[in-house]
This record gives sequence, C-alpha cells and structure tokens, in this order.
Amino acid sequence: MPLPVIVVTCVTYIALFAALLVVHLSVPHYPASTPAGINLTQGWLDLETITQRYHPYNSHANDDVRKYLLSRVQDIVASKNLGSDRVYIIDDNVSNVTFSSSSTTVYFEGTNLIVAIRGSEDKESSWPSSQLPLNSPRTINNGGVLVNAHYDSVSTGFGATDDGVGVVSVLQLLSYFTDSHNWPKRTVVLLMNNGEEDFLNGAKAFMRHPISQVPHTFLNLEGAGAGGRATLFRSTDTEVTRFYQKSSHPFGTVISSDGFKKKLIRSETDYVVFNGELGLRGLDVAFMEPRARYHTFQDSARETSMNSLWHMLSASIATVSGLASDMSSTFSGSGKPRDDGKVDAGSGTDAVWFDLFGKAFVIFRLHTMFAFSVTLLVVAPVTLILLTVALSKADKNYLFARKKYIHSSDDDQAIELNGWRGFFRFPIVFVVATAVVVALAYLVARVNPYVVYSSPFSVWSMMLSAWVVFAWFFLRGASVMRPSALQRMYSLIWLFIGAFALLILVTIMAQNYQVAGGYFIMFYFAGIFFALLISYIELFFVPSKTTYVGRFDSDGNTRRNSESVGSRPLTGTTGGARSEDRPILDDDATETTSLLRGDRQSFARYGSRRQSTSEGTDHEERRGLLDLGKPFPGEQEWSGKLPSWLWIIQFLLLIPFVIILVGQVSLLMTSALYQTPADGSSTLFIYIGFAALATLLVAPNGPFIHRFTYHIPTFLFLVCVGTLIYNLVAFPFSRDHRLKVYFVQQVDCDSGVNTVSLTGLDEYVQSIVREIPSAQGQPMNCTTPDIATRKELKKCAWNGLPAQVVPRQDAPFSNKTYHDTWLDYSIVKGKNPNEATIRVVGLNTRACRVFFDSPIVDLVVEGGVSDPRFNATGDTGSRELRLWHRNWSQPWNISVKWDGDANSTLSGRVVCLWSDANTGAIPAYDEVLHYMPVWSIATKLGDGLVEGSKRFKV
Repeated sequence: MPLPVIVVTCVTYIALFAALLVVHLSVPHYPASTPAGINLTQGWLDLETITQRYHPYNSHANDDVRKYLLSRVQDIVASKNLGSDRVYIIDDNVSNVTFSSSSTTVYFEGTNLIVAIRGSEDKESSWPSSQLPLNSPRTINNGGVLVNAHYDSVSTGFGATDDGVGVVSVLQLLSYFTDSHNWPKRTVVLLMNNGEEDFLNGAKAFMRHPISQVPHTFLNLEGAGAGGRATLFRSTDTEVTRFYQKSSHPFGTVISSDGFKKKLIRSETDYVVFNGELGLRGLDVAFMEPRARYHTFQDSARETSMNSLWHMLSASIATVSGLASDMSSTFSGSGKPRDDGKVDAGSGTDAVWFDLFGKAFVIFRLHTMFAFSVTLLVVAPVTLILLTVALSKADKNYLFARKKYIHSSDDDQAIELNGWRGFFRFPIVFVVATAVVVALAYLVARVNPYVVYSSPFSVWSMMLSAWVVFAWFFLRGASVMRPSALQRMYSLIWLFIGAFALLILVTIMAQNYQVAGGYFIMFYFAGIFFALLISYIELFFVPSKTTYVGRFDSDGNTRRNSESVGSRPLTGTTGGARSEDRPILDDDATETTSLLRGDRQSFARYGSRRQSTSEGTDHEERRGLLDLGKPFPGEQEWSGKLPSWLWIIQFLLLIPFVIILVGQVSLLMTSALYQTPADGSSTLFIYIGFAALATLLVAPNGPFIHRFTYHIPTFLFLVCVGTLIYNLVAFPFSRDHRLKVYFVQQVDCDSGVNTVSLTGLDEYVQSIVREIPSAQGQPMNCTTPDIATRKELKKCAWNGLPAQVVPRQDAPFSNKTYHDTWLDYSIVKGKNPNEATIRVVGLNTRACRVFFDSPIVDLVVEGGVSDPRFNATGDTGSRELRLWHRNWSQPWNISVKWDGDANSTLSGRVVCLWSDANTGAIPAYDEVLHYMPVWSIATKLGDGLVEGSKRFKV
C-alpha cells in the first residue's frame, strides 16, 4: 500500500539526513570533568592570550607569543617537580635549513620550541645529546611519538584555530603526560614550530635538530577553518590510524586523504614534511569549517569554542596515548640508519576509514576492501545466475517471460505472462532525472555561479528534489498506465548493473592507485545485491508457470487467447464468472460481424467457442483449486502470492547505508569545495559533483517511489521551484559567508611608486575596490595575477595610502628618499666571471627575497649548514631565493653562481617583506578592512602584506 512506503521512506530520509547534519555542523559539548592533568579553563586562557594579535613569523607579536609559550612550558614542568632527566625543554635558536622546491630556494632560521618527555621504557642513556649525529640509530622498538602544532599565524588572522587550538592542545598534552598516572612508555616529543604558514619552514628546521631522529610516529594538529569539529584529514597507514579509533568523537573519512594524495587539494600542512621527508608515520587532524573565516581576522577565539578545543584535545589524548603505549615492533624498521637520512620507522598498510555519526570509527585495510570487492564482483552475479537457474527449474522464472502454452504451441493459444512489463522503465527514468539535475547544475553555473559559496544546502535541496520529482512523475505514470509486479525488481536489477560497473572502477583504483575513497560504492553495491536477492527469493512464492497457465485449460481445450490473461483479475467478484466468460449468445459477434460495431462483443476473443453453463461452472471450480492471492490492483494475476512485506527488508538493507555513507561523503565534499570559488576553482566542477552525489543518494529509492501518491512529490516540486529561483537570483555572498579577496601593497623603492591591490573574483573585486576611499577617482587597473595559483582571478590595483613599515628614526635620510631606505643591497663580483656575493638587508623585517631573471645553479647563504637531504637549487636551478632571519634588520650574504660565458650578466630584483599589521603601519590594509562591503573580507596574497623592491644587475 502507498501509505507504509511513504511513511517509511520519509521518516528514514528525514531522520538520517538530520542526524548527519547535526553531527557535521555541531560540536560535542566538553565534559564537566576532564582527565587528570587536563585543565580546559587554562587551555582557553592560553588560547585567548596568544591570539590577541596577528602573529606571523615576520611580526613582533610573534616574539611575544613565543616568550609566553616558553614560560608556560617551564611553569607546567616546574609544577610537576620532575627530575631533569625525565623532561627536556629545548629552546631551539640554532637550527637553520636551506632547501629547494621547484625553482624556489628557501633559507630559514628556526625558532622552534621542543619538549621531550622521556618514555618510561626508553633506557638509552645517550639521549638526548646536542652532539648526536643525525644518522645515529636507536634501539629497535624504541621509537617515540611526535606531536606538532605551529604557533605562527598568517598576517591577516589571529590564528585561533590555525593553529592556536593545536598549540594549547600541545600544552595540555604536556600537562597530561607528565602526570604520574599518564606517563608514556615511549618518548613523546612535543613540537611547537614557527614558520608553517610561509613554506612549512618550521617543520623543515625541526629536521635539522638531532631529536628529530627519535620519534617514529607523529600526530600533526592543524586548522583549515575557524571552529567546528577537528577532522582526521589523512593518515599514513592502518596501524597508526587504529589508535585514533579510540577517540570519543571520531570524525573524518579517507576520501580527504585521497584528495591530498592525488593533489586535488592545493594547500599542504607539516604532515608532508614529517612523512615525506623525515619518514615518520602518522596522522593529520585539522579543523575545516567554516572555511570562509580561514586566514582572516574572523579566525579568532570569539569564533571558536571550548567544545572545539576539547574535540581536538580529546582525539589527541586518545591517539597519542595509544601510540606511546604500543611497544611492539609495529612502528620500527630495521634499526639501521638509512642512506637518505630518513627515520627508519618501518612501513604500514594502506587503510580505509570513516566515522559513523561521530561516535563509531570504522577502519580496515585497503587490501581487505579490494578482496571484498573482488568477492562481491564474483559472488553476486554467480548467485543471481544460480537463482535464475533455480527459478527456471521450479518453473517460476517470470522474469522476461512473455507467454506460456497450456500444452504446446501446436494446438494452443499462448497465455500472456507479461514478464517483460516494466523492464525498461528505470534506466529511461534514471537518465531523464539525472539529465535534469545535470542541466540545473549547468544553469546555475551559468547564471549565478557563486551562489554555492553561501547557500550550498539550497543547491542540494534543488538537486535532490528535482531528481525525486522527475523520477516519480515518470515511474508513477508508467505504473498507472501499465502496472507491473516486477517494477521494483527490474529497478534493482538496473541499479545492480550500474553499481557493478562502478565497483569494477573502484576495485581497479584501489589495486592500481591505492585510492580508498570508493569504499562507499562497495557498501552501495552490497546493499543493492542483498535487496535484489530478496526479490529473487520472492519469486519462489508465486505459482509455477505451468500451474498458472493450466488453470485456463477446460476439458483439454484451449478457451483463452493471448488477450485473456493481461494485468486484470479474471473475476469481477468471488461469486460468479466474468461477463467475458459467459457463453456466446446468438447476437454476439462472429467472424462475419463488422469490426465497426461499437459494443464490446465485437471484440470477442479469437479462438473461443460457445460454452454451456456447465462449462462455466466447471471453470469456476478449477479456479477454486488454485489460490492466486490478491495481486496489487492492475498487476499481473500470478503475482498475488508475492509477499507484501519483504520490501521493508529491502528498503532497510539498501537506503540507510546509502544515506549514511553517501551522505557523509556529500557533506565532506560540500565543506571542502563550496567556498573554493574564491580561490579561482571551477564552480561547474562543484555543481557536477553535487549532481552526481545527489543522484547516488536518491536513486536507490527508485524501486519504491512508484508507490508514492502525489502529495510528497508535489511538495518537493514546490521546493525545487523555490530553491531554483533562489539559486538563480540570490546574491552569492553574505556577512556569515564573506568573499575572500587577497591584499598586497607593492612599493618600488627606487621610484617610490606605491601600488595597492586586491585580487579576487572578476566583477566582485571591482565592486569592493570602488568602496575604498583612496581608490575613488582613480583609474582601476585590473590584470591577471602573477601568482600561478590565482591566475583564474583578477588583480585590481590603485595608487593607495603610503605604508609606514619602517620607523622614521630607523631610516637615515641623508640624500635618500624614505622608501629608498627600507632595504639595501650590495654586490661583489667573485674570482670567477659567473660568481658573485650579494648582501641584502631590510629594516624592521626578517624576511626578504631575491628574484633572478635567469636561474642560478648554486648558492650558499652565510651561516647556513649544508644537509645532504636538501638540494639548495633544485634540478634546474633557482629563480627565487626566500630569506628568513630569526633576528630583526639583519643582513644576509649570499654567494651565487650562474651558467653562461664570461660576459654573461645576472639581473633581478631584491624584495623585502613586512607583515606586521598590528601597529597601524599599513594604513592601506586598515582602510580596506574598514570600508570593504560586509559581504567581503581580506586575506593575504603572499608572505608579506607590503613588498618593497629594488632592481639589481651584476
């Protein structure tokens, strides 16, 4: 009956969608009491203290944050009354690193804070020693655990979740693991690194310290949002991930890990340094919602909560406790130093993992998924083939059965079974409904492409309702015109075929490319298979075809033609014969009767003969011997014995798993993508992704939807129309979902030309610039940005307010202009024609760059220490050198070599950066923040908010 189908379907979808949204958009409340050693109130106070100002590496506030964190570490350790051989505080003002990435070289001086809690089972007396060589082996099974967070913020954000919550979590872990009840067996190294935001510099500097060889596993704490839940972004293997499984509120799916692995996500974290370059095995846990506040002034303590702090901290406690207590050889290698300088931490197995409603965590090996997928691909079709054979032997295979003869085709008229009826409906409807959803994706992408930025759930509502409405309209219409008892089964067969093809693709990706994100297709296919299995079993309840057809035999003669067995019952009531079965009267139609007669008798069945009253009575007696049950009105008469309740089991086997698994993936994709258009990402890709997942979410309801009455589809039609209109006309940004634009001020220190620019989406960035007072009345110069990752955007520049990044008393004027004093350089030719030493100094900064018009093949920064693990200039030379000092206004001396003949020259630009926006030294930035529309927000374009430059030539 329609009512049970409607109620069960609606309740299931609404309840599970609501549960998924609650888990995704809310954060579990922190407990009234916390474990020994944990003080959430103190942790929140620490967060508020370190996020009072912007504190990028190149700011004076960064030094203040460092001093505060060092004092907090010292206070925690002192309060525990521990021996000096149990906890080591390392104030690292020594490590520096020179490394290359593509055509960029970086020289960085680290200011990391490191605390090592010596494990109770760590008996090596020689550790730690500043003289410990980098390749010195430790005893096998004696690897430690590294916990990392970076304490620098971006120049445009307070850094509450990126990465303040991670930093205060590290402080709380220090307090927790130095409690006597929680002391770890393995050594725990707590790292608060400085310089992550600019090029993962702090983690690279950590590699230069000997203690980097101690841990074998790691947990990286990060932030890519401004609150919400901390999600498991990625992990290296199954074995380390199993410890995260003990978290009280696990959250995440392996699909995000695949996104990083396949370079679909542009940004990176320190994870790549610890795993890819140091060789450790571990996990990356980070905030991801809401992304509109990421790297902006809205990343503040006000926008996050103690609930978010506890969510990350509780996951850290569970994970690190497990890693630090495991004394097996799981996380150890051979114990011998590696030639590449990496830690020999052994190897793990690729994993598949995902949470269930933020409460349970499912994890298994990718190889297990592959084996199970292959098993399904073999067992499922073989099982269905065997059932088909069994049904055929039982003479109950009505699938694709057109007709059946009572005795033989020689002397009988065929009895129509109508087994094909409804077979082609679902694929046609599926194509039509999916095409409508895809068309809507193209329409919105063309008319109002950025509406997804602020209204992703409006887009979801439009697509889900559109698919259901169009699928219902055609499936219900077909069912009304030509009802079929096999429509549900045929729909499942088509779903089986489609899911089978998807599972083949997923299996290939898992085996050949180690992509685990298709796990939900495996469960999707399994649910369809078991639901279809029940439909096959249902057919064993119907009468055999021979028995069913035999009921039409009367005295050994055929009484019915092919039209006599349709989709209607043969009797109008239980008390007598149908009018069509009565004896033919004298005035009934005969073979000589005109076909133009208007009465029904003119269409009397061919091949029928006159019957006596006794024959009719005999027929009714024969009918009484075969109980056909009560078929659904209009459906094939032989289907009356099909169980009317098994559909519920099919529904529960299929729909809930689809909603939970595909719904989780859909919400993750939404969070990851819906605000990426501000970075220049394709909006059509987002909408097509939504359309594909929306189809996967509601397509399994296709076998049941034809039972719906018009009420629910009518409501969904109104929802579809309403959301479509909204999606086409609504302004795409809001106060809660602000459009990001990228700020930079560039000053030519030779000429004094001062240019302020905002980079953002075309048309919208122009609207923002027009609101800035200093830009009004000036020509707006909008071009394609120089930065490759922002090439899809527009950079609009104007002559803005002058910067005051260098204090006047620090700038000796003499015969120079004020801007000319910001930075200086000198060049001394080397002994060889293609060698030179460049001296660079910038006032009130500790970050400069040198851009070369042609690549240099070798360079050495004075004070830098060579490391065989890092190549200074890459494989093809370097065109950019980034320089970072730990002290202010200090010079760099760089020796460079370049290719060419004796007369070749070297030219380029020297650029110094200023990033401290706390003191009002960058009025142009303050002006943008003050006057830009409420639906927009500013973030940094590069490492510096202000860039001063001079040309040079050797």
